[in-house]
Parts: sequence; C-alpha cells; structure tokens
Amino acid sequence: MSTVLIVEDEPAIADTLLYALRSEGYQAQHCALGRQALQLLRESAFDVVVLDVGLPDLGGFEVCRELRRFSEVPVIFLTARNDEIDRVLGLELGADDYVTKPFSPREMVARVRARLRRSGGAEEGGWAQRGDFAIDREGRRIRYRDAALELTRYEFALLAALLQRPGAILSRAQLMDRGWDSDSDSADRTVDTHIKTLRAKLRVAGADPDPIRTHRGLGYSLEA
Repeated sequence: MSTVLIVEDEPAIADTLLYALRSEGYQAQHCALGRQALQLLRESAFDVVVLDVGLPDLGGFEVCRELRRFSEVPVIFLTARNDEIDRVLGLELGADDYVTKPFSPREMVARVRARLRRSGGAEEGGWAQRGDFAIDREGRRIRYRDAALELTRYEFALLAALLQRPGAILSRAQLMDRGWDSDSDSADRTVDTHIKTLRAKLRVAGADPDPIRTHRGLGYSLEA
C-alpha cells in the first residue's frame, strides 16, 4: 500500500486530503510543520509528499531543498500562490508537480496516482521495478532486464537519482548533490565522465537505444 505524507498547516485542507486519499486505499499521514516533516521523512519511507509552500515554521521551498539532500521521494507542492516564478522555483528545487488552492480532492488523488505510476512500481524482496530497471536501494544494486549492473559508488548514485524521477531533467549540480559528498570538489565534467561509463555498461547489458538522454545546457534524464 502506497504511503503519502501531507505537510499542511490548515486543518480543513489536511482533513480533506486525508479522507480523499484514504478513501482511495492509500496510507496517508499528516503533519503541520516543515521541521517535523523532515524528521518523519528521515525516519520513515513515504512514496509521495504533498507539501504546502506556506508553512509557519519552515517554508515549503526550504523543506524541499533540504529534503533533496537525502531523498528523491516525489514532491507535489500545494500553494495559494499561482505566480509563474513560484512554480518555476519549486520545480527547480526538485518538486515533481504543483497544485494551486483551491483544488479538487479528486484532482489531487489523480496527481498522486500519476506520480506513483511514474516514479514507482511493484516492490518485492527489496527490489523496486522501474520499467526495464530494478533497484535495491538498501543493497545498492541495480538490474537492467534482469542483468546485474556492476556499478561504482558514483555510477549507482547517478543512476538511482535518475531512476527516482523518470523523465525529469536533473542538472549536473542536482546529480552531484545526490551522488557526491558535501565536501567534494569535483567539477561538473566529473558527472559527464561517470555518465559516459554508465552508458557503456548499459550498452553491454543490452540497452539500445540509450535510456539516458542529454539535454544541452540543462542536464540529464532517463527513460526507464
């Protein structure tokens, strides 16, 4: 059963979302503060986060920025603001979707379902299926069409980040933030080097065409 964390300080909205999601068979949990959400996300596994931008203690943008330091869980921003600059900022910080208040609970459930369909799959024995890929995060293993990929630490980190958000374009800076130590002095070209070796290993495993796409001036995405 998929689990959804709702981070919303307005009780009426939170209750509506909890009811709508639970009625559709999801496990839904609620908290009202950004710092509490980060603690929950560090301690427990969630499949989707519905995150309000205007939280009283720590803004949703800051929560998302901190969350992306340790997790690739899909994030749907919920906000009363509809300014384009806010939507762009939220997506650049690593959000996957953006819903403006007032909204239909049915629409939110549909968006949660869509996020789960894109980022998830059936999990069995620690393995999560992502199209032709299967990933075991705890065991730091990835298979392509049942062929085990012999990956270095950085190759695993890069591919795992891309698999968490299929189709999303991740910049080199975002990939470095997920795959390298915080004190690393690696340059952006290091990401390109590891992507090159990763592509070579995928070709050996039978990946044709190349599932990793280069977006000039933007970064990389993966078609799982």
